[in-house]
Amino acid sequence: MVEHDALGATRQAYDEAAALYAQLFRDELRDMPLDRAILSAFADFVRASGDGQVADLGCGPGHITAHLGELGLAAFGVDASSEMIGLARQAYPALRFDVGSMAALDLADGVLGGVLSRWSIIHTPPRELPVILAEFHRVLAPGGHLLVGFWATDDPSHPTQAFDHRVARAYRWSPDHLAAMLRESGLAEVARMVREPEPTDRRQFQGIYLLARKAASRCST
Repeated sequence: MVEHDALGATRQAYDEAAALYAQLFRDELRDMPLDRAILSAFADFVRASGDGQVADLGCGPGHITAHLGELGLAAFGVDASSEMIGLARQAYPALRFDVGSMAALDLADGVLGGVLSRWSIIHTPPRELPVILAEFHRVLAPGGHLLVGFWATDDPSHPTQAFDHRVARAYRWSPDHLAAMLRESGLAEVARMVREPEPTDRRQFQGIYLLARKAASRCST
């Protein structure tokens, strides 16, 4: 019950903050060369593994989904906040945006070449995260790639740390712990990027990207 309450509270909070959030973050990638680089690498991996559709999960107002489209990917966005999806559809009418939950995606098994979860798992209570990672694995095609971004814990020995987020309660993760959870879900780590905070950043947290791959199907002999 706590987890469902957390999802509802997060959805409501982002509905209320949607317009301001879109205004603040619309051009965020302009000053984030490392994020642009890892997104470009992710696009290359997706193309190399079959060039399937890519879901931007927790897409917010759609600016990152649009960036994936500019990188040549067949990208669409999903977000729990209907207000965020409304803003995304208004800003990028040529792209597809759906209201949905990362824990129960309205997608068939194995239909995606890639999944992007950029800071969208941070509001997930730790005991619920395995369900979401299993869902990422389910919707990815064999050989498909996941790129997940999150903030790291201060102490690697602590798997998670709660912190006060401006919008809703949130969590930081130990990169090694989250990589192990990905392995348990059938997603093998390919690479990771550590982004140190800038002196002017409000949150002095390390930003982490983990790139993982679902195993390719074995050919029968």
